[in-house]
Amino acid sequence: MVSAGPDAPSPAPPPPGERGSVISRGTRVYLRTLTPADLEHLSAWVEDPFLERMVGSEFLHSYKHVWDKSPAFFEAVLTDPTQVVLVIEAHRGWTKPVGVVRLFNIHLLEGYAFLETIITDPRAMRRGFGVEAGKLVSYYGVDVLGLRRIEAKVYEYNVLSMNSLRRNGFRQEGVLRQAGFDGARYWDLVIFGILKEEIEARRQKDKVALPLEPSEGNGREPS
Repeated sequence: MVSAGPDAPSPAPPPPGERGSVISRGTRVYLRTLTPADLEHLSAWVEDPFLERMVGSEFLHSYKHVWDKSPAFFEAVLTDPTQVVLVIEAHRGWTKPVGVVRLFNIHLLEGYAFLETIITDPRAMRRGFGVEAGKLVSYYGVDVLGLRRIEAKVYEYNVLSMNSLRRNGFRQEGVLRQAGFDGARYWDLVIFGILKEEIEARRQKDKVALPLEPSEGNGREPS
């Protein structure tokens, strides 16, 4: 599952139809549309127990258990009006995608959606990739979908994700007690949210997302 590092030689470029369309570019990563070739990456990611425990992604769970890794999953995602799934590609020599970011449970009438950011390559963590991907897809949500609010849920032990959300201006709004299950025990889910005007304020002072510092404490704010 671990992709080649930034010093690895670049592979031959894929055919134009398999590259996907670039939706947004940042200083560290860019976001592109999902392609059929990405199903190979998904097949590897859904078998990673670390991702299962840290993220508990319904997206990956559906691909593995509901669709049984069927190629039809690709078309289902593309035609699903309730979610936008984008692949995270890193600049400077990374030869495979480093993750997925998505807006899901999109409610256009009410103007809100949920955010999920998955960095799948351990060597890509703590480089600011997830922070920037979350920021770019938030801008997309505001500019293209007309969202006024974005929410995110994080397992109480996933301090790295909590810190990433805070760096993008999300605020902790509450805790769902024992609402998450990792296959062995129940955990609290920490709820974060950000409003359109707060996203715009962050955009006005946008700057490069530096690598994350080591996590301290349990990541949760006092109730």
